[in-house]
Amino acid sequence: MELPASAAWRHREAREGFESVFFRTDGSGHRVAGHTAAVEDGDTWAVHYELSLDERWLTRTAHVWGWSTGGEREVDIEGDGAGRWKVDGSAAPLLDGCLDVDLESSACTNMLPVRRLRMRVGQTYQAPAVYVRALDLAVERLEQDYTRVDVDGPGEQYDYRSPAFDFACRLSYDATGLVLEYPGIATRVS
Repeated sequence: MELPASAAWRHREAREGFESVFFRTDGSGHRVAGHTAAVEDGDTWAVHYELSLDERWLTRTAHVWGWSTGGEREVDIEGDGAGRWKVDGSAAPLLDGCLDVDLESSACTNMLPVRRLRMRVGQTYQAPAVYVRALDLAVERLEQDYTRVDVDGPGEQYDYRSPAFDFACRLSYDATGLVLEYPGIATRVS
């Protein structure tokens, strides 16, 4: 299903803030451009990102800019579509096997494995991601998995787990694959 032209989330509980995202599809794939501004644990930060995805929803590039009291930062991430990555032009073998970029600042980026995997009810997939921190744009590997669960009503739900953060929740998605409810993190408002 085709994505809307834009979407927005109110970030709450873990942080207070707002995210707005704009989507575009062209002959070579998909483009996602977004902004998040928030306060988390007393730190104020803003992140702007531009993602390029191929027609299979594999992340090919991520350009991320961040502002905080620690200064301005920028990071460029390039993927080959087969799980190998470069960060700011240098090979990053610790990220080998990741197919998605997950931005700590974004609820939107949790759509990437869901759209890419097209899971059936009961299926579980490990979906390690190139994880970009909000405050300092540090890049690391994030192990995570998604299990599609059966629910009544529209949309889809997935049990999400991230062992590094000792975090698990049930994510709700609309029919286009965009997160509606990310418990403790964000709620879709548009």
